[in-house]
Amino acid sequence: MQVAKDAMTQIQESQLLAEKAQTALWAALRTGQLREGQFLSMSQLVDLLDCPIAAIRDAVKQGSAQGLLTTLPKRGVQVMEVRPETIRECLDFRMVMDQEGARRRIAEGPGSGLAALRSRHEDMLAAAGSGAAKDLPSKAIVVDLSLHDYLAEGLGNSLLAAAYAANRMRISIIQNARPFLQDRIVSAMEEHLAIIDALEHRDVEAATRALRFHYGKTLRWWGVS
Repeated sequence: MQVAKDAMTQIQESQLLAEKAQTALWAALRTGQLREGQFLSMSQLVDLLDCPIAAIRDAVKQGSAQGLLTTLPKRGVQVMEVRPETIRECLDFRMVMDQEGARRRIAEGPGSGLAALRSRHEDMLAAAGSGAAKDLPSKAIVVDLSLHDYLAEGLGNSLLAAAYAANRMRISIIQNARPFLQDRIVSAMEEHLAIIDALEHRDVEAATRALRFHYGKTLRWWGVS
């Protein structure tokens, strides 16, 4: 009986460590602690994430399955590289999902959250226009993602949400490779406000058009044709 309890305890502890390692890895990728294209050995990851190597291996498998990392036999891992085709595919994926999220949000009728989104975007637009805050790029990314998260939540499908979340991580790596510049913050907020306008007016065609325009502008800002 005691042997069974001990075995169950070990399994639970292993699961907790695996979850801790994955959370730590995700945070390192999202915040830019791990940069695009970076090479690391497994021992370096163990030190960086402060987790046992078995748990790190499990987290790396999850990251590799989602295209965030590449495992290099006997060498370690490499963080996803930000290449033109990667940028295009990630942003195209988000645009398609955002458009469907907008359709479903509009079909459901007026919902909570739009007024707060508008306020946050207008405040960021004003701040970017004045050039007052030095930490504006990091704050702008949070505001930028808030609209995309709102549209993703409108999908109402756990499988689509999981795919969206994985792509969101890839976009975080991309964004960390080139932080927002002030001019781009202004234009991005204006583009987002046009999307919010369409959602408020429950205009599917205008929302779809605004999202496609935003996609095109973002590609051009990244230098991807």
